[in-house]
Amino acid sequence: MGTSVTISAATDQDAEQILKLQYLCYQQEAALYDDYGIEPLTQTLQALRAELGEGCVMVARLGEEVVGSVRGTVDEDGTARIAKLIVHPRMQRHGLGGRLLDAVEARLAAERSATRYRLFTGHRSEGNLRLYRSRGYAPVGTEQRTPRLSVVTLEKELRTEAVGTPAEPSQGEFAAQA
Repeated sequence: MGTSVTISAATDQDAEQILKLQYLCYQQEAALYDDYGIEPLTQTLQALRAELGEGCVMVARLGEEVVGSVRGTVDEDGTARIAKLIVHPRMQRHGLGGRLLDAVEARLAAERSATRYRLFTGHRSEGNLRLYRSRGYAPVGTEQRTPRLSVVTLEKELRTEAVGTPAEPSQGEFAAQA
């Protein structure tokens, strides 16, 4: 009998597992840009624990193991900044990243009054860009950070719909086919 993946709010007890998973997941990004000094690879456990206390951190669990995570905060104008969406390499390409993104968006809207979502990724991170576009995010800017790295910022507005009325798929989203 298999164990299903559950998504919930992270606790302080998850910090070490999240940090180890973050280190594993960002190796691929570091190799892509030939930069092993990126912040996700140098973040300390103390800094991560501070993020757990200040922001909204969600985890995906397979049994007791943390196999995914995402973080978000909301600023005074209602813009949610989503960061460090990670999924264990053996669990990728099964929809878990999208589920985590949906979960953090819902929490940030319900508990912190988010009205817009913003995130960023590297210009060569095609899988990330594909996921974000499929979830309704659109590029709003690009910033050259290093000679090898440009960061693409993507945003989407919170969609509201009448009770009982399904929302129309936004650009980049696909309606389910029966």
